[in-house]
Amino acid sequence: MPTPAHPRTPPAPPEHPTGPASATLSAPAPGSVSGPVPASGPGTAPAASGPPPAPGPAPAPAAGPSGRPASGPAASPGYRAVFRVREFRFVFVAHLFSLLGVVVSELALTVLVYELTRSPLLSSLTFALGFLPYLVGGTLLAGLTDRLPPRRLLVVCDLFCALCVAAMIAPAAPVAVLLALRCAIAVVSPVFNGTRTATLADILGEGDLFVLGRSLLRIVSQSALLTGFAVGGVLLTVVPPRGALAVTAVTFLLSALLLRLGTVRRPARAAGKAADSGLAGTWAVLRDRRTRALMLMFWVPPLFAVVPEALAAPYADEIGVSTAALGLLMCALPVGTIAGELFAGSFLSAAVRSRIVLPLAVTGVLPYLLYGFRPGVALAAVALFLAGATGAYTLGLDARFVAAVPEERRGRAMTLMTAGMMTVQGVGMAAAGLAAEFVPVHTVVAGTGIVGTLCLLAAARELRVTETRDGADRHVTCG
Repeated sequence: MPTPAHPRTPPAPPEHPTGPASATLSAPAPGSVSGPVPASGPGTAPAASGPPPAPGPAPAPAAGPSGRPASGPAASPGYRAVFRVREFRFVFVAHLFSLLGVVVSELALTVLVYELTRSPLLSSLTFALGFLPYLVGGTLLAGLTDRLPPRRLLVVCDLFCALCVAAMIAPAAPVAVLLALRCAIAVVSPVFNGTRTATLADILGEGDLFVLGRSLLRIVSQSALLTGFAVGGVLLTVVPPRGALAVTAVTFLLSALLLRLGTVRRPARAAGKAADSGLAGTWAVLRDRRTRALMLMFWVPPLFAVVPEALAAPYADEIGVSTAALGLLMCALPVGTIAGELFAGSFLSAAVRSRIVLPLAVTGVLPYLLYGFRPGVALAAVALFLAGATGAYTLGLDARFVAAVPEERRGRAMTLMTAGMMTVQGVGMAAAGLAAEFVPVHTVVAGTGIVGTLCLLAAARELRVTETRDGADRHVTCG
């Protein structure tokens, strides 16, 4: 199942994804959540059964209402501390299998559809269908994340994806059925990803370990953009597309097995509590002004961050460079995102990461202004790397988000946030392509730097307003 990554990840794993919001083609995949270790920290549901997990390190201090650490500027525990939690290790490995399944299945299915139809449109539509159903699944099915036991839901999602991929292997499957199965996987992807993210808070607590765990999953998703398609391409040289899809089905099954055996069984978050269903429950989450403001800070950067990637091929053609140069342009944004997250997670304290959320987010697309000078590949790659590095703002934003959402609505909120990120990436790519039909590509990207910054300033102002009110009286932010 897809996994959102920062912005621009093919829908497939977002936590999938590109760019500071760098997510690029790979939807988040199921198979990346939970492991067996008693969750520690606030909001952790006690395990109902299963072997007692190995003791993990105490979580970092939980964040306060504004997302800032409750205690002083303690140093970050570092990524190694996250791996000392046994349950997270199972989640992490399951995530790797899920990503592999998502990326390879996207590539293999695209090749298969093209072989059957010889239609570039239908082949590209295979990728687009990874984004479009996110909104449907994220809004209509989000309530499942809090009303069902998380481990059961994660395993079922993985098994469902394996079943869909297995159906694609049938030699007689028509193209319409292949595309419908692709949509089905994309519909359940936000449910899987929202459940996984909410479960991370149960496993790691609501403090710094949760932030670092989320960061690690995003880093893996971004890395998949750099290596996943290469692996898929090599695989397709030795097996036909349907053979590659068979490999994908196995990866989903392995992910389901890891989650089933390596995670603690926890009750549904909304068990015994009144929980709105369907669109009513979605509105109940969005009715809170603070939650809306935080979601906007997750959604607006990816909307603009994906533009240079969506137009990388046309821009390479505009300045007359080779396909090798195009590869550099495609890699620069995710490389910057990985570097920014690793630096922030390894060397900055939780307090510092919280303070730089708005400065980094607001300046995230400013480097795109360099495109106004129609730069060569080297300078354009620098601009993309810098834009990707600002994606480190998400570490501090994660802490604020998990602190702001009530536990009984956490799964739904995470699902909506993920679905929104994937949807806006598709919208951003489509809008960029449309604009480039009438305006030179370098002008479109540079204009994105201006318009995007103005929109981010407005979103940041709304977040600051809710923080000020939240500190005094949280209910004032509703309505």
